[in-house]
Amino acid sequence: MTSWIGRTAAEISAAVREKRATPREVVAEHLARIERLDGRIGAFRVVRAEAALAEADAVGARADLTELPLAGVPVAVKDNLAVTGESTRVGSAATPDTPADHDHATVARLRAAGAVVVGLTNVPELCVFGTTEGVHGTARNPWDTTRTAGGSSGGSAAAVAAGMVPIALGNDGMGSLRIPAANCGLVTIKPGFGVVPAGIGDGDWFGMSENGPLATTVEDARLLFSVIADTEVVRPDEPVARKVAVSVRSPLAGVAVGKPYTTAVREAAGLLAEAGHSLHRADPPYPLSLSTTSLAHWTAGTSVDAAGLDPRRLARRTRVHAAIGRRFVKSVRTGRSREQLRERLTPFFAEYDILLTAALARRSPKAGPWHQRGWLRNVLANTNYSPMTPPWNLTGWPAMSVPFGTLPSGAPCAVQLVGRPGSEAALLELADQLERLRPWVRTAPLG
Repeated sequence: MTSWIGRTAAEISAAVREKRATPREVVAEHLARIERLDGRIGAFRVVRAEAALAEADAVGARADLTELPLAGVPVAVKDNLAVTGESTRVGSAATPDTPADHDHATVARLRAAGAVVVGLTNVPELCVFGTTEGVHGTARNPWDTTRTAGGSSGGSAAAVAAGMVPIALGNDGMGSLRIPAANCGLVTIKPGFGVVPAGIGDGDWFGMSENGPLATTVEDARLLFSVIADTEVVRPDEPVARKVAVSVRSPLAGVAVGKPYTTAVREAAGLLAEAGHSLHRADPPYPLSLSTTSLAHWTAGTSVDAAGLDPRRLARRTRVHAAIGRRFVKSVRTGRSREQLRERLTPFFAEYDILLTAALARRSPKAGPWHQRGWLRNVLANTNYSPMTPPWNLTGWPAMSVPFGTLPSGAPCAVQLVGRPGSEAALLELADQLERLRPWVRTAPLG
């Protein structure tokens, strides 16, 4: 019997379309792996075993089965996106346990493409932090279960890295796709503003949050992105030579980037130069005010999402975060500081096609009850290990995390690719080349 565990979404969908596999057998095998492994990983808040099998049968009976780009592919959905019949808890005890009466637009597109939703994945409360733990569980990095998977799409990333699903849906408001992808050795892309339907929380953190894919290969990331963006992104026959800026500087003053990550950037730059791209050492003109701008938007977004929830049922770190953010909501809503950042960085991206940076500054923190620890301790831990992502949410420009090499511990390392508005296809093309030049192991060796 052929095993579908560890196969890509592209491989699975092709097999289902060609009747070499049925959606039910593919989904059942992944559900069995979830049952066997998730007690160690903590990826899922809820597993939809019976519903998923019934939906797999429905996919198998569709008249258009041979045309579905995700035919029979099991997919996990982050627990801040509506799935019909399931509650959306957003990692909190304060949110209502009320089943959704509709699918989020991206979930609807996945199902229309033939995907089967097997479960909803764990997130930190209100998707605030870069570690995933709380009243619904702790998501651990499958490569090193003593470490957090990252956040806030930590459960989705852990599910893919553990081979419990081939692809997953997450979102990114200050790095929430790229951080766990970098930790767990996955490919992701945070689209630019307006490319994929958002509808995340109350106002998408002022338009900074975007939905995107988590996958083990660039091909799968492109496939899932094409489905949720409702546009086909085709891999070009011939690669285009790009002018690439290479920077190992942290955007946030006072936060250093660790040697394994700077080494990864330099090695990736070397390979891209050998492949015919024009590489230039150049740092974006990050303003000194970026730290305070990031903090204001981060806390203000939480303040808006927490409004109307019983504060007694929120974790203390969330209450403090929201309370600090209330004083910034009015100024953040104007969008002026974000526009100033775009104006400052636009000339840089007029000169360079792509920016290559580290994805993280250091490895992820130890997994543990971060939701029970103080606010400042959480903020410092998050800022010190993941300073590279926030600028591109503030600008609303696309950015990717791409696996590249390993850390001394043996866990994955990663680099980040950033582009100007509308450059999603170019970023995926460059990531494709990195994947071919330095192949990576798709999933953690969990057995």
